[in-house]
Amino acid sequence: MSEPQPSVLTVGFVPGVTPGKWVSRWRDRFPAKPLETREYEAASQEEALRAGTVDLGFVRLPVDREGLSVIPLYEEQPVVVAGKDHELSLFDEVPLAELAAENHLDVIANGGEKATIELAATGAGVVIVPMSIARLYARKDAVHRPVLDVPATTIAVAWLSENTAEDIEEFIGIVRGRTERSSRQPSAKEPEKKEKKAQKAASKKQPSARSSKPTQKAGGPKKPAAGGKKQNPRGRKPGAGGRGRR
Repeated sequence: MSEPQPSVLTVGFVPGVTPGKWVSRWRDRFPAKPLETREYEAASQEEALRAGTVDLGFVRLPVDREGLSVIPLYEEQPVVVAGKDHELSLFDEVPLAELAAENHLDVIANGGEKATIELAATGAGVVIVPMSIARLYARKDAVHRPVLDVPATTIAVAWLSENTAEDIEEFIGIVRGRTERSSRQPSAKEPEKKEKKAQKAASKKQPSARSSKPTQKAGGPKKPAAGGKKQNPRGRKPGAGGRGRR
């Protein structure tokens, strides 16, 4: 009979997130446990989690937290992207108020970040995206600059609250920087459980601590060894040449 194959942990991520370092740590720590990654657009990140397409995922907040466990990880710098000849290329950073007269392109309406940046590069307008997205889809015919007075976006790791699989807890621990020996990691508790089980089994095998005296064999006192002298019951030797009673 063939051995059951280990379940695959599927980790999703939005564009701009690079989960490679956490995936590498997982594979170093658990070489026998397979892990797959899947990229999804921010518009479909919740659907991927709720449909079970991924076990957990890196998402770009906000998300509807109903039924989800969410741990914020870090913030992203917002930038504005425009064609390379746009005047914003002359500045190191741009206040949001300076972009009031610009044509702001809608990411969802234009088919996602990549397509919208391509459109901005043509001079059709500007788009505000996280810096990680601008770098991911960087083009020679486009420029991006940090934009002020715009809230930063937040990257978080999320999973279904009802999913309490140990592999999910292990991966989250890796993301949060827990070491392999951390007491909060499920894998760190296994050796402790095995040791306690072994100690319990060993204690059952140990003999009782109460001592008992050796029992005397039936049949009375021991006989003298062969060839030994029989002791006189009165404790004295018979005289030499002595006479017996008359």
